[in-house]
Amino acid sequence: MSSSPGEQVLREAWEAEAESWVAWARKPGHDSYWNFHRDIFRGFLPLPDGRVLDVGCGEGRLPRDMKSWGYSVVGVDGSPTMVRYAREADPEGDYVVADAASLPFADASFDLVTAFMSLQDVDDLESAIRENARVLKPGGYLCVAIVHPTSSAGEFYGREPDAPFVISGSYLERRRVGGKPFLRDGMSMTFHSEHRPLQAYFDALTGAGFKIDRLIEVPDATEVPGGRWRRVPLFLDLRAQKS
Repeated sequence: MSSSPGEQVLREAWEAEAESWVAWARKPGHDSYWNFHRDIFRGFLPLPDGRVLDVGCGEGRLPRDMKSWGYSVVGVDGSPTMVRYAREADPEGDYVVADAASLPFADASFDLVTAFMSLQDVDDLESAIRENARVLKPGGYLCVAIVHPTSSAGEFYGREPDAPFVISGSYLERRRVGGKPFLRDGMSMTFHSEHRPLQAYFDALTGAGFKIDRLIEVPDATEVPGGRWRRVPLFLDLRAQKS
């Protein structure tokens, strides 16, 4: 899906924000990845066996972790700056600059594809998922984590545990979200994504020949019981197998 006239494409927006993202992602304990999400996602993964492609690898934190877990990983990202940081942190690793919708790999060349918190940030979801299917071997798995479509569609009106969560527009409308600085613990990060309803992801997956076999709606595990983000899921993790 292309951007609206005058709107920066997501790939360019993330390249412009790359330095901020590297600082944000690498601050110990700052991001949900370190606090709880990485371990949930790891539980989705098949046992290490064969080659893995991580689509939207960013500065390389998931490939570095997966290598420590015994996986053989190639990382790909559309941001040259993020790939440079990934290579610097892992000089022996394999990191490639490429568009998720046009991967520079042969058909059926990977046993597993991961896309951790990246598919909501690609401009052409359907083409990206078709490319994921193309480079996977038959029977291979695609493991995905995204911002939960409910989360990207609405917001809490207040910080109280019982604050109402409101979708003021249309949940079903695909639209750009983010684009404003988000401040936390003295750090600023501007996220750029596209909200898409759950059906858009499922249609793209099934249309590319995937069968979904597992799904988890992930709340914020750092919130106290009854907290706002214990009531509404932050993320959605799923695993799908190529037919």
